[in-house]
Amino acid sequence: MVDSITIVGASLAGIRGAEALRKADFGGAISLVGGEAHLPYDRPPLSKQVLAGEWDFDRIQLTSQEKLDELDIELRLNTSATGFDLASRELSITGPDGDHTETVDGLLIACGARARTLPGTDGVAGVHVLRTSDDATAITAAVDAGAQRVVVIGAGFIGAEVAATLRTKGVDVALIESMAYPMARVLREDIGTLCGQVQIDQGVDLRCGVGVERLTTTADQRVASVVLRDGTEIPADLVVVGIGVIPNTEWLEGSGLTIDNGVVCDSTCLAAPGVTAAGDIARWNNVRFDEVMRVEHWENAVDQAGFAARRLLASDADVVDYQPIPWFWSDQYDRKIQMAGRPRATDDAMVVTGSMEERRFAVIFGRDGELSGVFGMNRPRHVMQYRMRIEEGMTWDEAVATADA
Repeated sequence: MVDSITIVGASLAGIRGAEALRKADFGGAISLVGGEAHLPYDRPPLSKQVLAGEWDFDRIQLTSQEKLDELDIELRLNTSATGFDLASRELSITGPDGDHTETVDGLLIACGARARTLPGTDGVAGVHVLRTSDDATAITAAVDAGAQRVVVIGAGFIGAEVAATLRTKGVDVALIESMAYPMARVLREDIGTLCGQVQIDQGVDLRCGVGVERLTTTADQRVASVVLRDGTEIPADLVVVGIGVIPNTEWLEGSGLTIDNGVVCDSTCLAAPGVTAAGDIARWNNVRFDEVMRVEHWENAVDQAGFAARRLLASDADVVDYQPIPWFWSDQYDRKIQMAGRPRATDDAMVVTGSMEERRFAVIFGRDGELSGVFGMNRPRHVMQYRMRIEEGMTWDEAVATADA
């Protein structure tokens, strides 16, 4: 039984992990270490309501200082972990009071990931990523100051949401995707192409199958245009880069933990005795899908944080596997896009309600005789229904046979 627990990372997974410990009646000290200056806040609204100017920062806060005091959780802001040694259990910290080392008992690693940047853009004004509230504030300020020609690089979920939000605000948007169609890493070609058409119909200049060669700048090092690899030059007052994230694991190199595209854990989120990981940084064996995965979705951060926190309190004999069904959503214009499970492009597929032509439909997927996933556009009830069926272990044949039920 651990006497105290340190949580590295004070975003969604970190705060939910701390709260879960108190709900589990853990009475020891809890220390929450966060690199940002802000209280923990929710990230999904950054690319939607916050960027649109509809919500302020108070609306997305996940807790308050009063609540933290009530739960007796120590929150250390502007503080980062810089190293860890598993053998000695020494954690290196840097913060407002300088650098120091402390010995930890239980450790929950929930420090997430950071946005990838475009090589060669350091020091170029007008080039942004969107990962933090400060990023959203900077992009909003640029648009409010008159930036009207925006190039979004990367048509994944963040890029597509940024494009949709800014286009709704009347900004001219070009959306650049190096792959053949939007969200190609997670969607089939017909569905990804349809998502791209939603952008085109709203006036977004979508360019797929071509990467970025370079940016041009003005004399004062402000972005002027984006040059694509096919030679096309697109004028830009503002560039938003959405090309994925990198797990924040550098500080754990040489720690004794296994690091491979995240902190590698077993099927119970245990990275080493007394050490667990959760959220964007955790890579674990999801036995339900027989796959080692790292999931960058909101609901997984919440659920895995609670699971990983309780794992620190449990004996090996009392734990079960963490085997969620990944689920995400994305709001773009008047379309709500959702997907659950782990479908692949080679899976069997069947439209079970609506039609792709009307852009209100749900598609189920099957692999190796099992129901593997569901994708929906403006069909949330059906997505949740089939998510439950995946959890129940429904076969593909059963899903097809009951599709109209």
